[in-house]
Amino acid sequence: MKKYITIALVLLAFSVKAQTVQSPSKELTLDFKLTENGRPSYTLTYKTKPVISKSLLGIYLKGDSDLATNFKIDSIGNFTFNERWKPVLGEQSSIENHYNQMTIALSQTTTKRRVNIVFKVYDEGMAFRYEFPKQPNLNYFIISDEKSEFNLIGNHKAFWIPGDFDSQEYTYNETLLSEVDTEKLDLNNGIGLKRIFGKYGVQSPLMMKTSDGLYLNIFEAAVVNYPVMHLDLDTKTFALTSHLVPNAIGDKAYLQASCVTPWRTVMVSDDAREIVSSKMILNLNEPSKITDTSWIKPMKYVGVWWEMHVGKSTWDYAGSQNAQNTESKELIASGKHGATTENTKRYIDFAAKHGFDGVLVEGWNVGWEDWFGNWKEDVFDFTTPYPDYNLAEINAYAKSKGVKMIMHHETSGSVANYERHLDRALELMKKYDYPAAKSGYVGRIIPRGEFHDGQTMVNHFNFVARRFADYRMMVNSHESSRPTGYHRTYPNYIAAEAARGNEFNAWSNGNPPMHETILPFTRLLGGPMDYTPGIFEIKMSHYDKTKKEQVHTTLAKQLALYVTMYSPLQMAADLPENYEKYPDAFQFIKDVASDWQESKYLEAEPGDYLTVARKDKKSENWFLGAVTDENARNTEIKLDFLSPNKKYKAIIYQDGKTAHWEKNPINYEIKTMTVTSKTRLKLVLAAGGGTAVSFVPIN
Repeated sequence: MKKYITIALVLLAFSVKAQTVQSPSKELTLDFKLTENGRPSYTLTYKTKPVISKSLLGIYLKGDSDLATNFKIDSIGNFTFNERWKPVLGEQSSIENHYNQMTIALSQTTTKRRVNIVFKVYDEGMAFRYEFPKQPNLNYFIISDEKSEFNLIGNHKAFWIPGDFDSQEYTYNETLLSEVDTEKLDLNNGIGLKRIFGKYGVQSPLMMKTSDGLYLNIFEAAVVNYPVMHLDLDTKTFALTSHLVPNAIGDKAYLQASCVTPWRTVMVSDDAREIVSSKMILNLNEPSKITDTSWIKPMKYVGVWWEMHVGKSTWDYAGSQNAQNTESKELIASGKHGATTENTKRYIDFAAKHGFDGVLVEGWNVGWEDWFGNWKEDVFDFTTPYPDYNLAEINAYAKSKGVKMIMHHETSGSVANYERHLDRALELMKKYDYPAAKSGYVGRIIPRGEFHDGQTMVNHFNFVARRFADYRMMVNSHESSRPTGYHRTYPNYIAAEAARGNEFNAWSNGNPPMHETILPFTRLLGGPMDYTPGIFEIKMSHYDKTKKEQVHTTLAKQLALYVTMYSPLQMAADLPENYEKYPDAFQFIKDVASDWQESKYLEAEPGDYLTVARKDKKSENWFLGAVTDENARNTEIKLDFLSPNKKYKAIIYQDGKTAHWEKNPINYEIKTMTVTSKTRLKLVLAAGGGTAVSFVPIN
């Protein structure tokens, strides 16, 4: 690891002049200044174009006091940092972390309290946070609000979902900022729990495009011991202000100095590829706290999961808590339970046959009959299987086949109950050699009155990752707060859902074709997503002729998602029998890597299309994924990312001539050709379609 650091410090008793820090390329300029009443403010410029106009900063404390006004500058520190570091798992084998930093040390003339505002300016954006040094006049304190402003220059096109304290599982809206209005949305979208906080509230990350071709993204990084930041929008002035998620009694955060807030980030570029490929969020997190990371490994898995979503089987054993034997009080099997010993062995056989690392089983443990919607405290103990699920037998069978089992912990939102049982659940996993678990947080949170995105739950999600690390196990959270790069610090936090996943296509109005072209610009900036791609039987009428739901992609696009939607944990989500009907297409899922040496974002336009090429970390193989929205697309790709003077066998999985996400989604074709780094590859994507390509060197 190489680090280059330059430091300069200027002591100033007072300053009314603008203090400036630029990105290493000098294309991005941030100016800081105190207003006449001592209020911190900043502006941001990109290549002489204003991006953020004068925006105020400040923290408000419970009890009518503030850390927002009457400040003077005590000192200004300037700092240049440049390193390359190696992630345990990732899109790149090494990542550059290069920025210029300016630290403004402030003191409040009325209270003598001290606050530092730290700015880091990268080539693709800037970040700032508040730091509270240890001091006599500020020890324990309660934040009632944070007013960090992002005052935009114009009425930009925005890709947004409504601000919601409990869910991010929305489809994206593509409108001008002036047209944002959560009350005009059709919210009959399959989300079981909503807590939308305002008519003009939106979630971060917020992706935007200006009328003159700049791409902007407002987000946050390293959310630790603090609530999630949403945004309040003024649809007339286009000003955005931070909106923190409250706890059960309305407070935002309980802190003790010395401490820091998360980073607030603004990314900006005239090339969309620089936004979608940025590692700024990851860089703003602390390095790994796990010394030995040899046990943290990528996984491809199958599982007893999709069959419940399509109605073939159920999570629960009996169907109802009332389905009991009147004398013994034992549950009576409904005959539809998916997590049986026999069915699980079928998935283990399939995984072993096709080289998958693991098998996930949902619905294996008692309690599923009586929890959904009941806001019930004690539902699952995470250790007791149903009568038809033999833990010891299944795990011995999996071991004999060289397959790892993936545990499932559905908390039912009762996080207090989960924390009480967590160590016993982890001991059970240790006993049977489970390397990872998928956790779930469906429903309202217990402790009652807390939200999924509040400080209490942020601390819980991070605690679970740390506790799993103590047991040398990986965790993949669903229905959690969206990641903000914490997987750099705890790389065993291998993936998360925290957005509208593929499952919504099975039983709701689904995810529109543009959905997967937006997620890489928003949710995936904070960390890998367990999107569960690979659905081959697109239409749900395959299972029930009365059903009209379907996946809003072609089959070829489902393959491409393994490349465009980064995750070191990838599920082949469909049923084994569906893959056996299309073995030639299934081959790509078997071949594609999930941990990468290098990634190249070749084409990118949020809401429209994305083309990505990635090199396998363990071989010289490359894989390419290209996806489009509801519009068909023809494009030509330079293959100059391939090694020169080498020939490659390219296997191209593409939409067929009559393919269409709605009318003919399973129409695909596969062709093979020899290519080199000088080849220009023509791609033809159907409406809602995609292309997946594997490149294997020819020796």
